[in-house]
Amino acid sequence: MTRPFKKGLKYGIVLILIIGLLLVTKEVALRITYPKKYEEYVDKYATENELDPLLIYAVIKAESNFNPNVVSSSKAIGLMQLLEATAKEQAEKVGETIQSAADLYDPETNIKLGCAYFAELLQLYNGNLALAMAAYNAGFGNVNSWIQDGIIQEDGSDVENIPYKETNAYVRKIIRDYEVYQNLYQK
Repeated sequence: MTRPFKKGLKYGIVLILIIGLLLVTKEVALRITYPKKYEEYVDKYATENELDPLLIYAVIKAESNFNPNVVSSSKAIGLMQLLEATAKEQAEKVGETIQSAADLYDPETNIKLGCAYFAELLQLYNGNLALAMAAYNAGFGNVNSWIQDGIIQEDGSDVENIPYKETNAYVRKIIRDYEVYQNLYQK
């Protein structure tokens, strides 16, 4: 009588260990896929700009997948994919100097200016994350036109109506990735 019980207990323990290993492996895999690289810069400049660092990680993941040397087809540069003109404008506002586009490959500079710009967009759209993300991707002029033309609401409640497919997908991706970062790192 005790033999089947011991055998069942062994299988139960093995099963619990396998399930535990799978759960740990899943979290490890997610942390590899959703890393917190450049943490000292992200934490510093997100906090300085009253942004959630986890949101900035989601933006960096979407923009460059943490590759500081990325250049887009529209000539956006670095981790947070800044255009040189936008970066120079932000640099002036925060007391930095951008000598050339090459300065934007520096992770600290890129994150500092990207956070400042994102915070400015959030302020422009009264803290509305979806509208700020749309403006970060498509430009605030486009977002303002979409609102003015009634394509999207000023409260951002209907961002699924964003007419640019890339921007529409971008906003959804950032929201999804931000939620993943929150679930992984806010414990």
